[in-house]
Amino acid sequence: MSLTREQMAQRVAQELQDGFYVNLGIGIPTLVANYVPKNMAVMLQSENGLLGMGEFPTEETIDADMINAGKQTVTTVKGASIFSSAESFAMIRGGHVDLTVLGAFEVDVNGNIASWMIPNKLIKGMGGAMDLVAGAENIIVTMTHASKDGESKLLSNCSLPLTGKGCIKKVLTDLAWLEIENGTFVLKERAPGVSVEEIIEKTQGKLIVPDHVPEMTFVSL
Repeated sequence: MSLTREQMAQRVAQELQDGFYVNLGIGIPTLVANYVPKNMAVMLQSENGLLGMGEFPTEETIDADMINAGKQTVTTVKGASIFSSAESFAMIRGGHVDLTVLGAFEVDVNGNIASWMIPNKLIKGMGGAMDLVAGAENIIVTMTHASKDGESKLLSNCSLPLTGKGCIKKVLTDLAWLEIENGTFVLKERAPGVSVEEIIEKTQGKLIVPDHVPEMTFVSL
């Protein structure tokens, strides 16, 4: 069984560390805010000018004016601050974010990422992704392993226009956790119930498979 969006967010949350400043991109990454360990001090940053995002609000706590970069309503934690997007990007470009989590359309064995443009689709622009991949050394990409047509998104070379070059080292898909080392994908973990053979079949780029690939472990939803 492939991972749900919530399970992917849970797995990413295992990579958080006490004291981290973390930027969460639009889509699956925003769900990570719901799974920050209660005993951990992590400050989540939104590029539209919020430091200290909390879990998504309930009907009782919702504030329509408090949103993240994806225009979703959010809550804040104790010590949160609100500032201009210019200051937010100064924080990103200055290398003051410990971890960035973002989505992608394609990632290749050289650590290149394509995340902003699909041919023949109307787009508004690259947004903040270019700054995020350039300003952070620790980046986790979350994405489906293959397209709806079954085409692999883990490639030898990205076919879409790039967002950044040689910047990605960790990829979490709905099937596996992979790391990029020396021009190859290295399979580190697999989703519960997903076979190594399925991951191999759906990975177009060069893939190294260790003798033992453990299943991911986390609290079941």
